[in-house]
Amino acid sequence: MALVAVLGAVAGSVLETGLPMPPTQWAFVALVLVLPALGWLVAHRRPGNLYGWLLLATADCLGLGALGVGILVSAEPGQSTPLAVLAALLASLFAPFYGLSWVFIPLFFPDGRLPSPRWRVAAWIAAVAITAHWLGVLLLPDQVYVISPVGNPLGITGPGELVVAGMGGLGQLTTFVVALVVLGSLLARLRRGSGPERRRLRWMAAGLAATLGGFLLTSFFLVAGSRALWLGLVSMLGALPAAIAVAVFRHNLLDIRVGIRGSRFFLVFDVRPTVDELLSEMAPGLEEAEPGEQLGRLAGAVRTALDARWAAVTLADGTRVVAGAEEGEPGLTVPAGQGHIACGPRDEGRFTADDRRLLRALAVPVGLAIQSAGLAARLVNAQEAERRRIERNIHDGAQQQIVALIAGLEVARATGGGPEMLALLRDQARQTLDDLRELAAGIHPSVLSQGGLAEALEERCSRLPVASTVNVDPGLRVRRFSDEIEGAVYFTVSEAIANALKHAGASALDVRLTLSGGRLQVTVADDGAGFDPGTAVRRGLVALTDRLAALGGGLDVASAEGEGTTVRAWVPVHD
Repeated sequence: MALVAVLGAVAGSVLETGLPMPPTQWAFVALVLVLPALGWLVAHRRPGNLYGWLLLATADCLGLGALGVGILVSAEPGQSTPLAVLAALLASLFAPFYGLSWVFIPLFFPDGRLPSPRWRVAAWIAAVAITAHWLGVLLLPDQVYVISPVGNPLGITGPGELVVAGMGGLGQLTTFVVALVVLGSLLARLRRGSGPERRRLRWMAAGLAATLGGFLLTSFFLVAGSRALWLGLVSMLGALPAAIAVAVFRHNLLDIRVGIRGSRFFLVFDVRPTVDELLSEMAPGLEEAEPGEQLGRLAGAVRTALDARWAAVTLADGTRVVAGAEEGEPGLTVPAGQGHIACGPRDEGRFTADDRRLLRALAVPVGLAIQSAGLAARLVNAQEAERRRIERNIHDGAQQQIVALIAGLEVARATGGGPEMLALLRDQARQTLDDLRELAAGIHPSVLSQGGLAEALEERCSRLPVASTVNVDPGLRVRRFSDEIEGAVYFTVSEAIANALKHAGASALDVRLTLSGGRLQVTVADDGAGFDPGTAVRRGLVALTDRLAALGGGLDVASAEGEGTTVRAWVPVHD
């Protein structure tokens, strides 16, 4: 289609003036070449997008129309009727060219879709008006055919000529009015649009205004060779292609990027990185990153590649990392190994078939890369990770129990605790010693391994020197979770209890364990002194926060001076 437009324009110009062509004809050819080049670029890189094909169809109308005019001008008197009919048909294509340029190219800008379903009526009106204008140009004996010595073999004379003239004139006027409405819509969208959208719409609005202004100039200044006439022709033929070219080359229209490759200054037209390019760019970073960081980089790469507002990579174990601000429902979701990749809506336009193919292609190597990188990291760091796990469990568990024991001893000393309190503290010390021995061997607390999370929390709170309550959803008493999840929740509660006893001087604690919406959540509330979360340093919770984050969860603390403290932690769980 691009080649047809180019050859038609060149051949028509040569037929009209002969060789060598004057500068004005060369300028015409140069203007005509821009539109098919842009149409080819968009259609080639985005074959599923209507806009590239619309540009090519418009370019064909212009190029073939120029060829028809060239044939008409160069025809000899009495030339064969079939050639004259063909020339008349081709020359009449200038009418659809104007209609497509005035209405459909700006209306479908930039993604090949109407701005809203409400524009369907206007599009149909424009289509009917363009058809009426084309028929009027095709069937009238004057119009462009007065330049030909053979006239218009399809021209209608007599009473029908008046009907055809009225139909053509009304069609052209209606098309022009619809074009003005489209221009008003562009200006309205320009005021409401975001930064990137405003920049692109600004050029299109300016291009359409210049095109319509050029038409008015050529309509009022028909003197051949006048400056106003040439200015009008340049505006009609070049304003819109120039606006689209700026949107493509400067503002990455439809994700088509233009750059310079190497030192030889070859222009490179590209859409976005391919799957191989993305993996090649990410490979060094993935090899060095921790598993959680790997997911973040992969999610960021998917978001960038698809120009999405956010992207999330989720594994089968519930680990989930989101790049960007997660707002709105996912626009695309595809499986990735044992998990899936989800993308939020795009900043501009909708996801195309190419986007879906890219995400499906990217899902396979992403899943393999995560699995391979995670396995390699676990093999290399297994010994160090085990040592750190035991160290962390000792700090988060047994050490906090010792802190609680010391706090109990302080209470006993201050209150003159009797035999019952001393016996309770002795049992607590023995249990802490047993837990410490088990943790040193790399084992969870025995009650957690044997009885589960609910029983472990109740046992933990039963040994406290202050009043405490534990509320557990009924279904959670018999349900078990992975060791990582149970350990993270248990040690979070232990840390929160230790902080309440050591720093807050709490006299009552309330622990709640719930499961809702795929989240296992634990809340520890105390009636202690409280603190200002904005200024306090929470070193003891940092490791637990990281531990929960590695499982896809989180932790937050709500407190105020004199109003107690509430620690809430959660992790995603799956059936």
